[in-house]
Amino acid sequence: MRPSSIANRSSYAPGVTSQANAQALLLKLAEKRKEYEAVAVLDKTCSSYVERIAELGKDCNIMALAGEVHGQVSDQWPRMFHILNLFLYTVADKQNDLSKEGEMLVRIPVEDVHSDNTATE
Repeated sequence: MRPSSIANRSSYAPGVTSQANAQALLLKLAEKRKEYEAVAVLDKTCSSYVERIAELGKDCNIMALAGEVHGQVSDQWPRMFHILNLFLYTVADKQNDLSKEGEMLVRIPVEDVHSDNTATE
């Protein structure tokens, strides 16, 4: 049979060594608390960072959609200038035709004039 090893352990030894072990355990516990608090702060900071990155992602999606709309509008400008040029060309042609004729005919509704004259008499 072997002798018990419990008596040789420092935690069971009487005297000063048990107080030193208790102090060492308290220091270790305090150190572990500090580590836990640091990890908790890190976790909170990471959560905040993830939320901020998610908001940035939403903003980037909004800007991407705005860019697509801007591109669609920019794509329409050449067509718009073409339509405006056609309109200006037709207006210029009409003015040239009018200047060639020298005068412009205006239609006056005679029926309205006759009915106004008979009503006043």
